[in-house]
Amino acid sequence: MGKIRRGNYLFVGWIGDHAPRHVHVYRDKKLVLKWDLDHGVTMKGRATKHIIELITKLQLEGRL
Repeated sequence: MGKIRRGNYLFVGWIGDHAPRHVHVYRDKKLVLKWDLDHGVTMKGRATKHIIELITKLQLEGRL
């Protein structure tokens, strides 16, 4: 996956990273969310409605 910027957020994921499949979300170089892509739940941080919408769009585009 690599790095994807959307708005003020940077979404980062690594191929071959530990399970479950997840994405790190940064804002202003600070981790705001670690999101489990397989189960759709927060692993760390706080998931806002806006961030969840961005993740959903990226998944629909096949980017995550």
